[in-house]
Amino acid sequence: MKSNHIKSWSEEDRPREKLMMKGPQALSHAELLAILINTGTRDRTALDIAREILVRSRDNLQELGKMSLTDIRKIKGMGDKKSITVLAALELGKRRQLADALENPKITTSRDGFNLLQPYFMGLTAEQFYVLYLSHSNRVVSVQPVSQGGITATVVDPRILFKKALELNGVTQMVMAHNHPSGNLTPSEADKKLTQKVKEAGLLLEIRLIDHLIISENRYYSFSDEGML
Repeated sequence: MKSNHIKSWSEEDRPREKLMMKGPQALSHAELLAILINTGTRDRTALDIAREILVRSRDNLQELGKMSLTDIRKIKGMGDKKSITVLAALELGKRRQLADALENPKITTSRDGFNLLQPYFMGLTAEQFYVLYLSHSNRVVSVQPVSQGGITATVVDPRILFKKALELNGVTQMVMAHNHPSGNLTPSEADKKLTQKVKEAGLLLEIRLIDHLIISENRYYSFSDEGML
């Protein structure tokens, strides 16, 4: 039976040594977290603490990304320094996804829009609204947050959407997107009315609404795909 202290383990079983020998891809989620945590307590290793964090997040990295500093600090052995280190690493992961998504910023399908926007909604527990502003050739000109609301709804003023579009150079199209924290992707009556209102206003201003996406974790609903535009 292994000792509680990682230093007493064989080198290939220690997370840092294992990473050096086999690369980061060979490590489990718990082992990678243990490296960030660095040290354990008198009766628990860093790996034990990492496993508890994963249990609390149901071994789901999406759920882990939703944990706040307060949530992490509640775990025995996680003080301010360790909790901040873990939170900073999670934020870097989100930002890397955003950077990857923006490497090829051309939107030709609803899936393209979802792939680019999904990282913006990771970990959110309240509704938030974003707009992709596009050029005539479907290139992304800008990604803009428009508003945020509560758990079940957010209020969007179409005038703000078009004001931002007119302030940017070369915008002729846009994709609206918001999340449903409940996980239910069915558009509400308010979602439908807003979509129609923005579509009609866009015709007058010659800024075409090409899609409205409702996003929830790894799934989405497209008004365009569903013939709602």
